Amino acid sequence: MSAHVQQKKLHPWIQKSSHISLEEVNNSVRVPEHAGFWKKFFAFAGPGSLVAVGYVDPGNWATSIAGGARFGYTLLFVILIANLAAMLLQSLAAKLGIVTGRDLAQATREATSAKTAIILWLLTELAIIATDLAEVIGSAIALNLLFKIPLLIGIVITTLDVILLLLLQKKGFRIIESIVIVLMIMILGVFAFEVVVSHPNVSALFSGYLPKAEIVTNPDMLFISLGILGATVMPHNLYLHSSIVQTRQYKRTTEGKREALKFSVLDSTFSLTIAFFINSAILILGTAAFYGTGLNVSEIEAAYELLSPTLGIGIASTLFAVALLASGQNSTITGTLTGQIVMEGFIHLRISPWLRRLITRFIAVIPAFIVTWIAGEKGTGDLLLWSQVILSLQLPFAIVPLVLFTSNKEKMGEFVNSKWVTILAWIVTVIIIVLNIFLVGYIFVTGHDLG
Repeated sequence: MSAHVQQKKLHPWIQKSSHISLEEVNNSVRVPEHAGFWKKFFAFAGPGSLVAVGYVDPGNWATSIAGGARFGYTLLFVILIANLAAMLLQSLAAKLGIVTGRDLAQATREATSAKTAIILWLLTELAIIATDLAEVIGSAIALNLLFKIPLLIGIVITTLDVILLLLLQKKGFRIIESIVIVLMIMILGVFAFEVVVSHPNVSALFSGYLPKAEIVTNPDMLFISLGILGATVMPHNLYLHSSIVQTRQYKRTTEGKREALKFSVLDSTFSLTIAFFINSAILILGTAAFYGTGLNVSEIEAAYELLSPTLGIGIASTLFAVALLASGQNSTITGTLTGQIVMEGFIHLRISPWLRRLITRFIAVIPAFIVTWIAGEKGTGDLLLWSQVILSLQLPFAIVPLVLFTSNKEKMGEFVNSKWVTILAWIVTVIIIVLNIFLVGYIFVTGHDLG
């Protein structure tokens, strides 16, 4: 049967995908050909912000706050190492997309059988749904804290962001990037303010970025460290980054790719540095406000309730909830894009963005709604934990192919990873995988949670 006939038989909302990643926005953002460094940088800037969103999503907040409240500034070193690993792997994702013109899902599909590709697609979809689950819960908690909206109703309200996303997508990819950047700046501004008013111990703060033996020797500290490191690289971010770097109108020549790679890596490194400051600020705030007080702040709600009284600043808790809501909405945008990328890349199928978003969100909303109905706030906290476990299990299926592909001379040509980058990437990969296996195994055996 011809491809034309097959295409006709598909529903208007469902189509066969082309070989171009995110075809509707691929090569759509203009880059000035003869311009200085800063104009070029701002033209390429944007994809890094969408990637950085995954590192400050609601799923990470409770762990960082609890880490600061229980162990002070010690785990800042873990956040630093985690961020450096993220910068390395995201730069490899950008390199794969720019050099080969394929995103990670497409490259993996080309290197595997159709059956394997379907299995990998299902696993990746599960990771995207798990990420969406954290966004649903985070946004519902924020709505509850800000407006006293019951969690169940808040979960239902989160499905309405489909309309918001559709409106954004019709305005062009630059608009989506701009919205994400504004929300990231808002989150950074909120935590910068709260860190300042919390009056942290500056000398102890900076010493927290130095390695300490107790991180490994103290079992409780090690466990929370694993929670931070285990969620370092979100698997969906690698698929996302390898695709959206191709939205720029760079010349698909060796020189054009080299320039695009330079500015894309600068963009992602800068954006991940912002994410590093935000994650550091969350832990610093947890330390300055709660360390040594004996207060239990293992849940986001508890941190909200205790923040203003502890700091003596009435608006502190409200700003915290606003940042949480911004974080949840930010992550919503990137989840939909990644879902489209992996579906097109792994199984060569496209569905309308609104249908894609609706399906993903409803699959995430159903368990969140049921668990909240039965178990209340405690149940949402446990669900948040299990969403992180699912992400951890999927991680090797994204990182290993990425390192293999970018270290392959046949695929990458002169852009192939140097020997030291390859060695470093494999070290990071092995460490992250081992830590994730240990973390997941420990949770299953002991029932321990990250609080």
